[in-house]
Amino acid sequence: MRASRLVTLLLLLQNRGRMTARQLAEELQVSVRTVYRDVEALGAAGIPLYGEAGHAGGYRLVNGYRTRLTGLTADEAQAAFLAALPGTAAELGLGEALATAQLKLRAALPAELREHAGRIQERFLLDAPGWYGDGDRAPHLAAVATAVWTRRAVVLRYRRWRAPEEIERRVEPYGLVLKAGRWYLVAAGPSGIRTYRVDQIDELRPLEEEFTVPDGFGLAAHWKGYLADFRARLHTGEALVRLTGEGARRLGVTPGEGEWTQARVPIESLDHAHQEFLRLGTDVEVLAPEELRARVAETVRALAARYTR
Repeated sequence: MRASRLVTLLLLLQNRGRMTARQLAEELQVSVRTVYRDVEALGAAGIPLYGEAGHAGGYRLVNGYRTRLTGLTADEAQAAFLAALPGTAAELGLGEALATAQLKLRAALPAELREHAGRIQERFLLDAPGWYGDGDRAPHLAAVATAVWTRRAVVLRYRRWRAPEEIERRVEPYGLVLKAGRWYLVAAGPSGIRTYRVDQIDELRPLEEEFTVPDGFGLAAHWKGYLADFRARLHTGEALVRLTGEGARRLGVTPGEGEWTQARVPIESLDHAHQEFLRLGTDVEVLAPEELRARVAETVRALAARYTR
């Protein structure tokens, strides 16, 4: 445990430069006293680092010193190669960079980890899009990614489902999210921070204007909140249904002890619920609302008449 922490401390100083004992303690989730002991241990091992006193002080490595240690365990090397999505990197214009980075990482690994990483790539493949599509064509993705990297504003011509269906708007791109094979841009605009589907951008014009992301904004936290709000707005009603064991499994409902399980499930709309419940076939019976039950019954009668002709 301590050896791993010492390597992490060394890599923090190598990558970030000067850091105070308190900053290191927060990163390593240990006490400041533990940091003092770890720094002494590194110094005793011949690592050229020194401390500076005062308000702007801290610990730093001697200029020009870089360790060849990667700090990677077998599990960490496995995760690094599993996380690399060639298709995604290529879409962002980083395919060649990813290949080069993997070569460098492989070269830096000890022989046993290098062999292990090779087996990972031979035996595991991450394919983000769903079964019934290859993801969306997003011709402006690379340009959007460049704007995100360089923190420069852009003007979008964008298609949306509500009127006016086509809009033009200046936005500040904060980040990109890939979900189920579809890219989303999180950007600040005239009406606050909004989410845009990248495949619905018809035209993009980069601007020379730079912007600063507000303090406290985090892409992961924002996306989590966005999804929670989306789901809350999506499921505005509920239906009372009876489910077989298979129907309960497919809807994510805990099955009861009997043959049927009665449950209340959230629904987006009558139209959407009608389609979704029909997918379950004989594994579901809609009890309420009455309008939804009647629509499902009418569809079943029409199907029965069609297939008995």
